[in-house]
Amino acid sequence: MPPVVIENPIINSPFVEPGRHFKFSDDDITNEIVEGRRSSSYFLPIAKPKKKLSRDLSSDTEWTEDRIEDNKFINDIRIRVGLWRKEGHPGVTHITNRLLSHWTAPDRDRRLFFCQIEALETIIYLTEVARKNNDLWIENALRQTNREANNGLPRTAFKMATGSGKTVVMAMLIAWNVLNKRESPQDVRFSDTFLVVTPGITIRDWLRVLLPSDPENYYRLHDIVPAELRENLAQAKILVTNFHAFQLRETIAAGKITKSILADGRPSPFTETPDQMVRRVCRELGNKVTAQVLPPDENAGNGKDR
Repeated sequence: MPPVVIENPIINSPFVEPGRHFKFSDDDITNEIVEGRRSSSYFLPIAKPKKKLSRDLSSDTEWTEDRIEDNKFINDIRIRVGLWRKEGHPGVTHITNRLLSHWTAPDRDRRLFFCQIEALETIIYLTEVARKNNDLWIENALRQTNREANNGLPRTAFKMATGSGKTVVMAMLIAWNVLNKRESPQDVRFSDTFLVVTPGITIRDWLRVLLPSDPENYYRLHDIVPAELRENLAQAKILVTNFHAFQLRETIAAGKITKSILADGRPSPFTETPDQMVRRVCRELGNKVTAQVLPPDENAGNGKDR
């Protein structure tokens, strides 16, 4: 079947929740427009039965067909966040309410994309509202998934398309945390200390825009924080580094044979310990970050220390 040509793929505004999408058939995407937002889903490859051997080697290839599987967990969260949005974002701190009003103001000079606002709405809902709305199933599911995947290091991820403005979302997350922490220092839900790890030096340098002291910082450039609250951002501790900085370094120069003899099968005395590495990399963050070597967990990955 020849591929479908879609003359105009843009059928929604980036500033409001998507209201239409192109339908997928059993073979591929079509140019048929369906009303409503596309549900979160992924393609599940299903292998066809192997063909019998023949002289034509091409016939021995094992092809796959894509099948769409819904992300029920994500879709259920979307529904809950959507209902909360329609209610006017109740149940949040007055700082959070101030930021949400600022981000969604219709007269903004630089409007934020719907996907950017929805990302923050989601983490705000999980942090400030879900328990009040008896939505503990979200927290329980996240805790269970983290326990199975990497016990001891809980993570929540936002999956966003290229070009959707992920750096702006990072600035929004930092601002939401810092301003709430400044308002209520004892509130453990928020933080004023951040470690941003990048895959390389180029991106590390680009992400300097997350530093409030940077002349081109995004808090001002993208109007993330109301002018009267920007001064409070100066209290944040933000470290942007690349992951190579976390590689253990040698503390003393010595020859290979000397290292082998003195180590005698034990951890090398010439190499940093995890604690020493963390203190080196995160010294700008003070004493708020420490290393933790987790014990093997038969339910987490391959059971190695992480």
